[in-house]
Amino acid sequence: MLTPVVDEDGAPFWEYAARGELRIQGCTDCGELRFPPRPCCPHCQSFAAEWRLMSGRGRIWSYVLPHPPLLPDYAAQAPYNAVLVELADAPRIRLVGNVVATPDGALDSVDPGRLRIGAGVRVAFTEVDGVTVPRWLLERG
Repeated sequence: MLTPVVDEDGAPFWEYAARGELRIQGCTDCGELRFPPRPCCPHCQSFAAEWRLMSGRGRIWSYVLPHPPLLPDYAAQAPYNAVLVELADAPRIRLVGNVVATPDGALDSVDPGRLRIGAGVRVAFTEVDGVTVPRWLLERG
């Protein structure tokens, strides 16, 4: 399984994830949120930043069901999903991940027929090869 590459700008994101917190980098000068993390605000060019706690709720903005898989390591889990989640409290921020049945569930643990654009999801965290990653659980309803 592929694991994220943790760089200097994104390290706090992964540190907060390891604590079970979804935090997004925000500019302390203009107030805009930004993802992926980077040293300079794309809105006002300030280098002042903080990490803001998010609710962990969102909606599926887009998704794909890669089949056949493009990467051989994922063949046993096909068909699985890859989703783009728009955060409820930061609609311009979208995170890539997977919808799973449980935080530690397999990538193919949710029936693809249950996925819908606009479906509510909430974040869950699990450790993959030493890195805690956010995953998404479908909201009931």
